[in-house]
Amino acid sequence: MKKYRTILFDLDGTLLNTIEDLAASVNHVMRTYGQPEHSVDAVRQMVGNGVRTLMKRAIPEGEACPTFEEEVALQKEYYLTHCRVATEPFDGIIPLLQECKNRGIMTAVVSNKDHPAVRELCYYFFKDLITESVGNGEGRRVKPYPDSCYEAMMRLAADKAGTLYVGDSEVDAQTAANAGIDCVLVSWGFRSRELLEQQDAVAVVDKPEELLAFVPERKIFSQLLYTNPV
Repeated sequence: MKKYRTILFDLDGTLLNTIEDLAASVNHVMRTYGQPEHSVDAVRQMVGNGVRTLMKRAIPEGEACPTFEEEVALQKEYYLTHCRVATEPFDGIIPLLQECKNRGIMTAVVSNKDHPAVRELCYYFFKDLITESVGNGEGRRVKPYPDSCYEAMMRLAADKAGTLYVGDSEVDAQTAANAGIDCVLVSWGFRSRELLEQQDAVAVVDKPEELLAFVPERKIFSQLLYTNPV
């Protein structure tokens, strides 16, 4: 099995179970503007392509709604201050990240969330367990465009051949393909395993610890580091 020295993680549905807080932020907007609210499961199917697409799917008239921009702004404002109400790491994620750090693996979060929310969540939940975080902003196009992956790899001085993308959706599989890097999908997130198995991915895993099979042991990593410097 191929080993990777850099892992780019999607955030929502991969590292963090954010769906309750995302649904709450959407429904806060819906109530404010007198629009129908959505179930958590409905919002689960809306996420993955960034805030604007989420709100386009949630608002009955989509972008044609006269208050669309106001509603997008309100969702961002509300979510930033309520993004840690019910959100928690999935079981096994913290030990996984700790072990990656122990083995010297470089890690980054690449997300379609606005960068301030990504920064807030990564600092609060992961602190020094994630090396870099890249959210939406600074002119980057949202996934499945590869912009956030390229930015993260640049910051980590990582090459494509040694980088693995880990996500939980078809958007993540498309993002990895567009970035020219391998992808592993996780089944504990926001999409069904049946859908994930239809994507172009190296594997679909069911537990965080299974991802350790894709990174070298510490001894092997040290040998690679000194014989094949990047």
